[in-house]
Parts: sequence; C-alpha cells; structure tokens
Amino acid sequence: MSLKVLTSLPALVLAASFCGSVGAQTPAIFKDADIALGEKLIAEHKCAACHATKVGGDGSAIYKPQGRINTAGFLRGMVEQCNSTLNLGLFPEEVNAVAAVINRDHYKFK
Repeated sequence: MSLKVLTSLPALVLAASFCGSVGAQTPAIFKDADIALGEKLIAEHKCAACHATKVGGDGSAIYKPQGRINTAGFLRGMVEQCNSTLNLGLFPEEVNAVAAVINRDHYKFK
C-alpha cells in the first residue's frame, strides 16, 4: 500500500469524521466510566425495581421527568443523590459508571 493512498484527502476526512462521531457520543464527564461496572451495580442494587415502586411500570419513566435533568452533570448528581439517600456506599467512580449507563440507555447527552 502506498503512502499516497494512506494520506488521501477522502481517507483523512472519513477517519476524522469517524473519530469525531465516536467522541461526540459520550459527555466528557463519562469519558473514563466503566460501563460494565455500571451495569453490574444497577442490577446488584435493583435500581429498576426501586424506580418501579416510585413511578410504576418498568420504572423507566423516572428518567425523563420534564425539565428535571438536562445535563450530564446533573444526571451524575441525581445518581449521587440516590447513593446518599439509600446509603448504597458507592465510590465516586461507581456513581459515574452508573450515571454513564443511564445516560447511554435513557438520556443520550453528548
């Protein structure tokens, strides 16, 4: 493969657009979050069951009350509030992991 092919303008544009779209999908606050850990903690602490008791159904309606959570930072703060209120004992990186999963599945902040 020649160097000319590797540095062609279309190839560079394609590579740049791919890299930009991947980074744009995750807020900076969740950049290093451990998604697998967040999923494990959500299941372990039965978050969906608790939310279902509060809002009914499968509990997912709790994630988008109109105007309540409108930034990734505020979402992380709400997870920290659950951690504190329920005395879950999560470390900051665990709170971040849980919030990153909720963002991925429900809010999709960029």
